[in-house]
Amino acid sequence: MKIKIVFDKKTIDKSLYTGWGISFLIDDSILFDTGENGNWLLHNINKLNIDVNQLEAIVISHNHWDHVNGLWEILKGKKNFKVYSCPNFGIEFKKKVKSFGGIIIENKDVSEIEQNIYVTGEIPGEYAGHFMPEQSLVVKTKSGITVITGCSHPGIIKILEKVKERFPQEDLYFVFGGFHLMDQSKRKIEIIVKKFIEMEVKKVGPTHCSGKEAEEIFKEKYGNNFVSIKVGETLNI
Repeated sequence: MKIKIVFDKKTIDKSLYTGWGISFLIDDSILFDTGENGNWLLHNINKLNIDVNQLEAIVISHNHWDHVNGLWEILKGKKNFKVYSCPNFGIEFKKKVKSFGGIIIENKDVSEIEQNIYVTGEIPGEYAGHFMPEQSLVVKTKSGITVITGCSHPGIIKILEKVKERFPQEDLYFVFGGFHLMDQSKRKIEIIVKKFIEMEVKKVGPTHCSGKEAEEIFKEKYGNNFVSIKVGETLNI
């Protein structure tokens, strides 16, 4: 299965926009998050020769501007688009999706949205002292389970534990996305990296809000199994 990096903070091609937030395309059919700017997202989509008409759905990890702002430009061009949200996303977000002709789909627990592609369902998290529901994406391949995260406000380990609980017989092959460790101490990051190793995660790709120090520590521990996430690249999992 292939995953294209559509939006993030680094790129392999300077003609592609970068910024805050993420957007990843899974198997040419599922878009996970939409970055901070709709025009930038559409520019990258066009440059990467992505056919929006082939998209089956968009999964939004959580209702923060840097993950949803690109959504509206896509919804303008296609009606009856399936948008996977969490039950406790804000009412205004849901109303706006519907006003653009989108179809809201909510899941409280792990649910298969396409063959071998799952949402974790809503996992309670916190941001700036406030409740922040979030979901991640799970892709099952012959190599094992790949977990794709938006910002990991519930805690990256909590997310992985939920995935393992649902898929106890599957190996954790690859975990990438935002781990939200940029404000954590070095000691806390080292504990989390150690937990990754104990959980036998084979490959890692921390990006977005993971923080430079966390990226460096993961890279030191994982060596060749550390994956640098850059716009324009295609990952084979």
